[in-house]
Amino acid sequence: MNAANRSVNTASSSRAGSSPARRAKVGGTRTAQRGVVAIEFALTFIFGFLPLLLLMMSGVLIFAAKQSLTLAADNGARAALRYNVDREATACQVAGESMQWLLAFSGDTPDCADGPIAVSTIACPSNAALSCVQVVTSFDYKTHPFIPGTTAVYGWLLDSISSTAIVQLDPATSS
Repeated sequence: MNAANRSVNTASSSRAGSSPARRAKVGGTRTAQRGVVAIEFALTFIFGFLPLLLLMMSGVLIFAAKQSLTLAADNGARAALRYNVDREATACQVAGESMQWLLAFSGDTPDCADGPIAVSTIACPSNAALSCVQVVTSFDYKTHPFIPGTTAVYGWLLDSISSTAIVQLDPATSS
């Protein structure tokens, strides 16, 4: 029995460094810092991850707008090439349909003279004797940002987004 008591005493003396007072101190420190991790995560999320996410989403929307403007200009130029009657009005209508979400977002109407869609018949850049139809589509990003506050980041880079498409008309059918 003496040996059994000695082993118990040895085990309890090895834990002598972790007295109840010391364990209470360690436990008290842990409970006092339990909410710090949540606060650090919230601050990291609000000031680190959220702005990065908003800038990335805004960049994706700018890319989508550029692609929509390019598609609208191309579709408008193809419509001007295909239809002989009132080419400019047809090109403007088709381009307006292709960029409808941008027009709805900005509140603009497809005005073919000087609005977000400009359609004109010009002399072809490659051969001045031939006529071409030029369709220019644009979106004013500085006035209508996709996410408010991102103009401070993207504003110096782009005032407006635009795309141009030019088609050469057949000399026999050009009017």
